[in-house]
Amino acid sequence: MQAYLIYFLYWTVQALAFPLLLLYLALRVARNGAYLRHLGERFGFLPRTILPTAPGAIWLHAVSVGEAITAGGLIRRLRTEMPFAPVYVSCSTLAGRAMAEQKLAGLAAGVIYAPLDYRWSVRRVLRRLQPAVVVVMETEIWPNLYREARRSGARLLVVNGRISDKALPRYLKWNWFFRAVLAWPDAILAQDEPAASRYRMLGAAQAEDGGNLKYDFDPGSTSIAAAVREWLEAARPEQVWMAASTMPPAAAGDPDEDDVVLDAFEKLGRRFPRLLLILVPRRPERFDEAAAKMEARGIRFRRRSQIAGAEEVTLPAVLLVDTIGELSGLFPLAQCVFMGGTFPQRGGHNILEPAAFGVALLTGPHMENFTEIAADFRTHGAVETVERPEGLAEAVGWLLADAERRGALGARGRERSELRRGATARAAAKIRELYDEGLPRPGRFQPLSWIWLAGMAVDRWWGRMRADRPKARVVSIGNLAMGGTGKTPLVVWLCERLSAEGWKPAVLTRGYRRADGKGVVAVRPGEAASVERTGEEAQLILRSGQAAVAVGADRRAARLALEQVYEPDIYLLDDGFQHWRMERDVEIVLVDAVDPFRGGVFPHGRLREPFQALRRADAVVITRALPGMRHMGLQREIRRHNSSAPILLARMEGQRPALEEGAVVGAFCGIGQPESFRRTLSELRIEPVFFETFPDHHHYKAEELEALAARASVLVTTEKDWMNIPPEVAARLRVVVVAARLALEEPERLTALIRNIG
Repeated sequence: MQAYLIYFLYWTVQALAFPLLLLYLALRVARNGAYLRHLGERFGFLPRTILPTAPGAIWLHAVSVGEAITAGGLIRRLRTEMPFAPVYVSCSTLAGRAMAEQKLAGLAAGVIYAPLDYRWSVRRVLRRLQPAVVVVMETEIWPNLYREARRSGARLLVVNGRISDKALPRYLKWNWFFRAVLAWPDAILAQDEPAASRYRMLGAAQAEDGGNLKYDFDPGSTSIAAAVREWLEAARPEQVWMAASTMPPAAAGDPDEDDVVLDAFEKLGRRFPRLLLILVPRRPERFDEAAAKMEARGIRFRRRSQIAGAEEVTLPAVLLVDTIGELSGLFPLAQCVFMGGTFPQRGGHNILEPAAFGVALLTGPHMENFTEIAADFRTHGAVETVERPEGLAEAVGWLLADAERRGALGARGRERSELRRGATARAAAKIRELYDEGLPRPGRFQPLSWIWLAGMAVDRWWGRMRADRPKARVVSIGNLAMGGTGKTPLVVWLCERLSAEGWKPAVLTRGYRRADGKGVVAVRPGEAASVERTGEEAQLILRSGQAAVAVGADRRAARLALEQVYEPDIYLLDDGFQHWRMERDVEIVLVDAVDPFRGGVFPHGRLREPFQALRRADAVVITRALPGMRHMGLQREIRRHNSSAPILLARMEGQRPALEEGAVVGAFCGIGQPESFRRTLSELRIEPVFFETFPDHHHYKAEELEALAARASVLVTTEKDWMNIPPEVAARLRVVVVAARLALEEPERLTALIRNIG
């Protein structure tokens, strides 16, 4: 109740502040027109390019530039360990988004602005991305984002969390509020134990020391632009120092670090005539200010944005880096680095990246944002702390003049950096664990579904009034959804398994959307019938040669027709969960791991019945299970409605076809869940230049396939789709089938259930 009151207060304040928010946004746009671009994303309106094909994404929120850079290593690891889960990255700042788009190109499935923390905007993004896990980087405590993420069925993880010395008193003052908000994350991986302790002080008992992702920075992942390298080779400096992420004053009495650095440069230039300073202001809006200051002082400088290659350079001089995303690649050029944000009361910046290169480090006294890192480096003599701005020139001069001292300082910094690696692996493992727990859910408001369910209840009553009871045993294989859960592969698997045990199985199927849709077709094991008469799903069963097949909309009539030519001892009722007109001995229900809820009950989604119907199941098979996943969130949802039925995991194992090296591959399919075929191709390392989808059971026309063939040298599709391609077209065009077979965990549990029918 207290949490609800806290959120009610938050929502009320938000509603009252909304006009002021609009005014603030208008002022931001007026000052910087770039803020208008993608402004709709801040209200939850994502572009059409952000279109996940199925639930199960990862939404990672990285506020600004530093977080976006740090996220790169984590996303690379997730792409390797969880290739089936697209990662979408959100940022709050213009610079952060620009950096994310540059650094995460090819890694992230999409980059967006984070929605404003209003329920309606957050919900809009959650409905679009359908994440299984929401990952929040560092200190971003947004009440609605936290709450709505969990309510959507996603798991919530804070990674690289930190609360600075300066911020802690403010958080403690509002502890009654933050305690309710911090109850939502499933886990908080703080940067170090002091940070984890601060989270626990605020009520987050789940906080733990997960290590700092920035310790895992990989120096080998950076590079220097060719134009910059050529320019430096022409300049031939003998001494190079860098002032990275310089900042303006934060409080009265604070120095402007650009002024401090330029003062030091002028002093050092008289001592080192072949000196080069690489000046990197933290904020883009300070690039022009820094240039104006150097012009006023008469300092020779060159803007990075104006460098095109080798040119004549007179030293001493300054290279002003007025671009985004190049800082890391420039660190190895410097003999020593002064890290900015440490003379004014800004709390400092990350010193781990330059340390990873073995570059000698200097900072001012203010490293409050990185207390534990700074203490560790200072204790082990891995950084020089300059207490006053006036001492910067002397400290840099010592290092530039003493190669031995400089090398020893850099070596100790690299050692401290390497000793603390492993945070990325821990974060990825936690994300994988929570991904298995996540279960994205559809919206709760579905008022029209009761009409469909009422009709379903009437149909169930009428069907049971005149239910058919065959002499042979009946096993129903069905699902909650309207197709696309992999029933046919399971039916084929059961036919093969039962036949091997000496049974005489027969399959009763309606032959949905067969070309010759009238009448009944009865085929004994080993016999053939055209796909036009049976439909493609029955054809797959027939081609296995292990079971008889009876096809007809009236499955009682189909059964009777089959029994005139064949006497089975067990029937497999295909798509039988909602077929009330035949009694059954065992009810096997399939649930799709890729998209179990299908948007909700019809007409809002594609579920025929809600999950409560699983109480009728004798066994539940989770199909299309992801590699290495147990789908514990889905299993718990099933157990809410059925506490005793065995739950089995199944997945399709694709067989890579023979493809010529260098072939341009195009993919197409017309199945109930096309995402399953896309994932099969990914697992087989087949990367099509396009992936076209058609309606389920689609009968292909020559012109459709010819249009696809014009875009690729070879087309790949599923066995089911192959059945619906005209033979003359298949012979003329190069269409390759990607075969896949069902792999079922603990298969004996399912066959034992059938074997023990009374």
